Amino acid sequence: MLLTTGGLPKHGGKEYRERMPATLDTQRVGELIDQIANRPPPEAMSALSAEGDITVADTLQALNPTESVEILEILPRDRRARVLAAAAPDWVDQWMTNGAYAPGTVGRLMAPTFARFKADMTVAEATEILRTIVRKALVSYAFVVDDESRLIGVLAFREMLLANPQQRVAEIMVREPFYLRAETQILEAMREMLKWHLPAYPVCDNVGRLLGVVRGADLFEQQAVDLSAQAGSMVGVEKEERLATPWMRSFQLRHPWLQANLLTAFGAAAVVGVFQDTIDRVVALAVFLPVPAGQSANSGSQAMAITVRGITIGELASRRARDLVWKEAWLGLVNGSLVALSAGLGMLAYATWSGSPYAVTLAAVVSIAMVGSCVLSGVCGVLVPVLLRKAGADPASASSIVLTSVTDCISIGLFLGLAAMIVP
Repeated sequence: MLLTTGGLPKHGGKEYRERMPATLDTQRVGELIDQIANRPPPEAMSALSAEGDITVADTLQALNPTESVEILEILPRDRRARVLAAAAPDWVDQWMTNGAYAPGTVGRLMAPTFARFKADMTVAEATEILRTIVRKALVSYAFVVDDESRLIGVLAFREMLLANPQQRVAEIMVREPFYLRAETQILEAMREMLKWHLPAYPVCDNVGRLLGVVRGADLFEQQAVDLSAQAGSMVGVEKEERLATPWMRSFQLRHPWLQANLLTAFGAAAVVGVFQDTIDRVVALAVFLPVPAGQSANSGSQAMAITVRGITIGELASRRARDLVWKEAWLGLVNGSLVALSAGLGMLAYATWSGSPYAVTLAAVVSIAMVGSCVLSGVCGVLVPVLLRKAGADPASASSIVLTSVTDCISIGLFLGLAAMIVP
């Protein structure tokens, strides 16, 4: 059963305690917020497991909506039912609405819109209702909807304060307000927000029905968490792992990727095995195997880092992927040519010192292999995240593991293949 969170915007425990009456339960909720905010769902659920259902419900209502929904989704069914029964109906309804939207979308971050008014209400009537609402929720704006819940206006409290109490809401509302779509990706929503700089934004469906509200701070917080996880996800560290994650859980999250990396490393080992006879004849080749492999991996990682960054901030449109491939191929050629000169001189010196009769030939082999490896690894550094994206996967997920395996096979295969063809 898919659920997401709604409820109050995220507050630190101290802010929560200041905002709510000083009761024992409020104190405990504030402590729990400080303890589990931004923690992985399994750890958060573990911290909440010994708490009462009402305390858990209050805590979830005060957390960042995405964190709350992830916790709800993994709660045992009977415990989840009790927590939902203990929560206010506004929260439960919002969680159910949010559940229709995928992770990473604005819909997962929606909170309830407590302040909903009809256009024909008077300012005095709306003000009286607001006095009740603000006792239980933080409200930035009031929203005006029609009979089908379509958003038709927004009320700023300044205008309400200055208006005649007998004026209609329709007379002072901001018509045709800006709103976010629930299915919009968070990064895209953030780009839209930069034009407005508002504390909160209404969220609507594709026909303009008001579904909830999202705070700008929650959007930026969620994007910051996603960006901070990219470096780890490239090498098989899951987004949910944090500094406080128990070692056993970290082991469970990381070890499968290490096994996958080992399997892909067998591919590079198989390439070496194919050219075993060549290595036996020219031992100097074995000494220089790490050189093209290391350089191509670094070149590919540079290209991949730029590509993932472009995907993340929206710079890389599909029509530009081909241009980026050509750019990285050219950079690989230029960088590879300069690095090849140094590698060739190094091979020449080593082969001469070791008494190999093929010193000049081996220098040429390592130079050509270096150029080819840098060109191909740059191209792969673009293609790996782009293809992952087209396949519907996270472009950053274990990209480094895949790329390193590919570049190892390419560089080692090219190096030994050229040696097998050129060296007598």
